[in-house]
Amino acid sequence: MQKTHSLTEAQKKLEHYCAYQERCHEDVIKKSRELLLSPSEIDEVVVYLIQNNFLNEERFACSFARGKHRIKHWGKIRIVNELKFRNISTYNINKALKEITPEEYLQSFNSITEKFWESLSESNPLKKRKKFCDYLLRKGFESNLVYGKVKELEPS
Repeated sequence: MQKTHSLTEAQKKLEHYCAYQERCHEDVIKKSRELLLSPSEIDEVVVYLIQNNFLNEERFACSFARGKHRIKHWGKIRIVNELKFRNISTYNINKALKEITPEEYLQSFNSITEKFWESLSESNPLKKRKKFCDYLLRKGFESNLVYGKVKELEPS
């Protein structure tokens, strides 16, 4: 049988959960359900966490965008889709994208593309182009950037 937690115990656990790493409302609600809290208790805890600055969706979105771009080298499309998947508001998504400067974005894009292009050992130029484009589109970079770069990198 699963152990149910008192409201104060659950609140403490969720404080630690949010303090350890930025979380979105969805993550906290999911964790609250795992702690077997009732819907009214979940609402109460979420309000408490927001009032005490443990939970801040704008801060989460900004941190998420910065981290995924700088560490995983995701493009803006993938970041936006992942944030939408977590039910983050359009306002917070737009604010988060401003965390990535256009210079940093292009520098990161160029460094990833050049490294990946050199690492592809495909002899068939069409297959190499397809692998290259698929990889960058999966990473969430805009198609006009990807196709422009492939034209630049391909030998004429």
